[in-house]
Amino acid sequence: MFPSVSLAQEIGLAVLLVAAIVWVVGLGHMLRGSRFHHPEPAAHEGLPMIPAQRSSASHPMESVELTEAEKQAFAGLIRTIPLH
Repeated sequence: MFPSVSLAQEIGLAVLLVAAIVWVVGLGHMLRGSRFHHPEPAAHEGLPMIPAQRSSASHPMESVELTEAEKQAFAGLIRTIPLH
């Protein structure tokens, strides 16, 4: 094909080209499928997207009492975060 390119390089280029074409076709198929597929709204009623938050009373090791100094340090830290 190219006089200055070895056979191994030509094979590698062909494999890379085929892989790129397969990737582009797969990506197009995936995007087209998500664009035209509109599931019914009732399809997700039984499965919540975000699980319910557990209360702190569910397990004693999941809650920690903070000292007044820790509460003040946390409040100071929160005040330093920019709200942009």
